[in-house]
Amino acid sequence: MARGGGGKGSDGLFEAAAAELRRRGAPLADRMRPRTLNEFVGQEDVIGPGRILRRALDEGKLASFILWGPPGSGKTTLAHLVAKASNAHFESFSAVMSGVREARDLIEQAARRLAFEGRRNILFVDEINRFNKAQQDAFLPHVEAGTIVLIGATTENPSFEVIAPLLSRCRVFVLKQLSPDQIGAILDRALADPERGLGAEKVVLAPDARALLCSLSAGDARCALNALELAAMTAPRSPGGTRTIDVELAREALQRNTILYDQSGEEHYNLISAMHKSIRASDPDAAIYYIARMLEGGEDPLYIARRLVRAASEDIGMADPQALVIAVAAKEATEFLGVPECDTALLQAAVYLACAPKSNALYKAVGAARAEVKESGPLPVPMHFRNPVTSLMKNIGYGDGYMYDHDFPEKISPQERMPEKLRGRRFYMPGNIGFEREIQKRLKYFEEVRRRMRREAEERGETRQSD
Repeated sequence: MARGGGGKGSDGLFEAAAAELRRRGAPLADRMRPRTLNEFVGQEDVIGPGRILRRALDEGKLASFILWGPPGSGKTTLAHLVAKASNAHFESFSAVMSGVREARDLIEQAARRLAFEGRRNILFVDEINRFNKAQQDAFLPHVEAGTIVLIGATTENPSFEVIAPLLSRCRVFVLKQLSPDQIGAILDRALADPERGLGAEKVVLAPDARALLCSLSAGDARCALNALELAAMTAPRSPGGTRTIDVELAREALQRNTILYDQSGEEHYNLISAMHKSIRASDPDAAIYYIARMLEGGEDPLYIARRLVRAASEDIGMADPQALVIAVAAKEATEFLGVPECDTALLQAAVYLACAPKSNALYKAVGAARAEVKESGPLPVPMHFRNPVTSLMKNIGYGDGYMYDHDFPEKISPQERMPEKLRGRRFYMPGNIGFEREIQKRLKYFEEVRRRMRREAEERGETRQSD
């Protein structure tokens, strides 16, 4: 019995020693995870004093929620701290590494723990957006029954990636990208901490190197700490044993600026939208910046080119008909040149579009026309406009009375073109900017000619397909 007790104690010592070895071998970013909410840097809008999540923890009224934020903003750390503060059993689960079967096993264990120990259970699901809709359904009854408190983490917009029933049962907390000052505070703590950080290593971070790490880590604490650790490991040691990280070493450790970009995620749509709206706002510099962001993030340049073509017709249209020509030429150049040579062709089109006169008359016209189609249905085409392909069609009146516009001196006939119900209906209303001023003049001239010809026909007593 004594031996059994001693064996159990030895096992505990071995487990503690193994845990200590794992901790020492863990990356700096993992070792420096905050141990209390007071150590947590940033996200004051979510976890700061008096905020709803902090109040829920203080009052012991924790409910399921989803943390939505960019990489390195503290989602996983915050989930651990919430579990610790609420004294709940914590299980971490990755939707990338595991599936629904493993999740169900954890939920069954949570149900037994709740029943026999009365202890609450937090199930942290990292990258919850990686679960499809059917898989997310598996959490619903257990969240609703209170078997688990679900904490989901995602870098993607939960409005698109999380099913509505689950979203309605979870509060969404939006985590922001950390500021350079906040990144700096995290780096300073890592440099000073002798137990978990680099405090015992005599590492000195030059001010300009610190500024570089803070500004180019894109608000990602993990990225900044990983770069700091790599730089510290490779920095030459002075005779006094000090390792100094200069700006060049910091830049090399970062390897390249961290670009927050996901070609299938929300940032993909945010940046293309910003580019399009910059063109609409006649701001070529902003358009250039967002194109550069996308190209640097690995975006398909043809995706950018297609949006430029759309902007040319949606926001410029007939105010400058050359805009569409330029945009399509940029698309052709992009296909012909490929990456990276196509970048200037895209910028050339973007600058032209941004500086062109603007009109959304075509965009409004197609919207009005499609609304009319939905409202009035498939109205019959006037008989004189129908093509008499067969003898039968000709005999029943197809094409009867059609006026060939080239037979008239001004190449305009007085006949009606719209279905009878829509006669006089206008969809395209050109503006007063750019080439649309000329379009206005031409449309006014066309209408004056038709009106005169109809009046003359009435005076002659003619009844033709002009009314």
